[in-house]
Amino acid sequence: MLRNEGGSLMPKIELLSPAKNLECAVAAINHGADAVYIGGPSFGARAAAGNSFEDLEKLLRYAHPYHAKVFVTLNTILTDKELEQAERQIQQYYDMGIDALIVQDMGILKLNLPPIALHASTQADNRDADKVRFLKNAGFQRVVLARELSLQQIETIHKACDVELEAFVHGALCVSYSGRCYMSYAACGRSANRGECAQFCRLPYSLVDAEGKIICEDKHLLSLKDLDRSDFLLPMMQAGVTSFKIEGRLKDANYVKNITAYYRRKIDDILNENPQYQQDSIGKTTLFFDPDPERTFHRSKTDYFVDGVRTNVVQLKTPKSTGAFVGVVKSVNDNSLTYSQEKELHNGDGLCFVNSQGEFSGFRANRVEGRQVFFNEPVDVAVGDKLYRNYDIQFEKLLNGKSAERRIAVDFELRETSVGLLLCCVDEAGTQVEWAINADKVVAEKEEQALKTLQTQLSKLGNTSYVARKIDIKTKQVYFFPSSQIAEWRRSIIDLLIEKSLKIKLHPKVISAVSDEKFPIEAVNVYNDAAVAFYQEHGIDNVVTAYEKNLPPYPVVMTCKHCIRFTLGICKKHSKNDPWKEPLFLKTGKYCFQLSFDCVKCEMNISMNEELDD
Repeated sequence: MLRNEGGSLMPKIELLSPAKNLECAVAAINHGADAVYIGGPSFGARAAAGNSFEDLEKLLRYAHPYHAKVFVTLNTILTDKELEQAERQIQQYYDMGIDALIVQDMGILKLNLPPIALHASTQADNRDADKVRFLKNAGFQRVVLARELSLQQIETIHKACDVELEAFVHGALCVSYSGRCYMSYAACGRSANRGECAQFCRLPYSLVDAEGKIICEDKHLLSLKDLDRSDFLLPMMQAGVTSFKIEGRLKDANYVKNITAYYRRKIDDILNENPQYQQDSIGKTTLFFDPDPERTFHRSKTDYFVDGVRTNVVQLKTPKSTGAFVGVVKSVNDNSLTYSQEKELHNGDGLCFVNSQGEFSGFRANRVEGRQVFFNEPVDVAVGDKLYRNYDIQFEKLLNGKSAERRIAVDFELRETSVGLLLCCVDEAGTQVEWAINADKVVAEKEEQALKTLQTQLSKLGNTSYVARKIDIKTKQVYFFPSSQIAEWRRSIIDLLIEKSLKIKLHPKVISAVSDEKFPIEAVNVYNDAAVAFYQEHGIDNVVTAYEKNLPPYPVVMTCKHCIRFTLGICKKHSKNDPWKEPLFLKTGKYCFQLSFDCVKCEMNISMNEELDD
């Protein structure tokens, strides 16, 4: 952290973006990310989003000149046999310059680790001050908080724990507390804690009571809207969050561009008005479009309890992207419809609606003429239906082109030495390099033209990440140098600056004193002997073996802040009209799950009940 004139700490605010691959990571940095998180070859919680060491090295060379950090996800639980491979990978990450590891499995801390910064993944279920203090005491530099926490809870943790706090602000939500969902593994053997979630939360369910009465049928009762806390960024900073995380390691580059740009603009507005906060990287981002979260993947939105208020957080009719509302259908004929134009549509847009059977449906606009939309195939749409756009062809074209650029300001100074010349270059962060020049000093006959040539050639940084802010020529006389020679000096000193930037430790491991404090926490998802030993060394006896090592029957397979009773208006705290006999059950296909409600904690538990007859 920086210090202000009064000597107090000035928090550096980080915008952290997801990256499925190198393309997405570069897009994130270009559009304003201060850091990216990305999977390596294995052991990331998104098994479908792995990347090679070669691509990670390319990313580091691109990111570090901006002082943008690269975090690698190593946040699955590991078997005993996998620990040795994980140890080798971690050493490779450290050697190449990765800034931090995002970790769930505490067995990793028993390995022979290099001095690399560790972040406790949200999969570690970080919900209270006791858990966060324990993680700091164990050696974590940062803790990724549970998504369910309110501002007040975040502030309580911040005041109790001197550790970096990271929180999600945008993207898809897991309905369960992260790390505490075993539904996928219990149902089909695919472990969410091993990066293989089958997304049972996105399926349609029927809710029935103990007497078999249907409360609601074929609704997406566990499928949450997407997180959007863009209106709470400053309160979250004030509560102690310094890293603002966008979810989406399976999303494409256009999503990453749009959402990163949206939050970059929001955060910059806050930083401009609140000088006590500072940006965590360098380089000015210029956008060539107006970011809008509704115009890429958008599943409606929720702030998800951040203000402490319980609201409806599910999208019952579909788990898919609905996009932006564009109008109400006014008339329909065989090959077209008209709509009340809230937003202008274009040829090729993707449109969707809920049809008369209550099913989510969609079509592609073949042609648009004003408020009339033509389609090729019959569409089951009716007058009064709400029309949404979930594929915006014009916006996608914008994002597919050059949608942003990010440049680091540098200052040049050319001065004379006893043996020649010295070219100095310093970037926004104060990183400085020098290039000694041994050249013939021929006094220029046309001084003005010679100076202009120097200025022009040193400013030609168009194919780099830099832009010249100031150029000072401090020689005794004005000398003439060929343009090609000046260009060679410029290329050489910029190469030096890049190499020096790559050697700077952006996020060094912080060693803190370890106390003898005992923490009343539960150790869960313990999958290997090293994790058992780790917890025992820290005085934790309440160790729960990972579900992946247990045999059926399964206990609770999901614990949620979301409550189906509240969503349907039959919460026992708010409604006395409850005709349904407990327990309640969720049924989909051959699977049946039993619900139980802890009204004191305002939580819902889901248990594996039985497999139904086909």
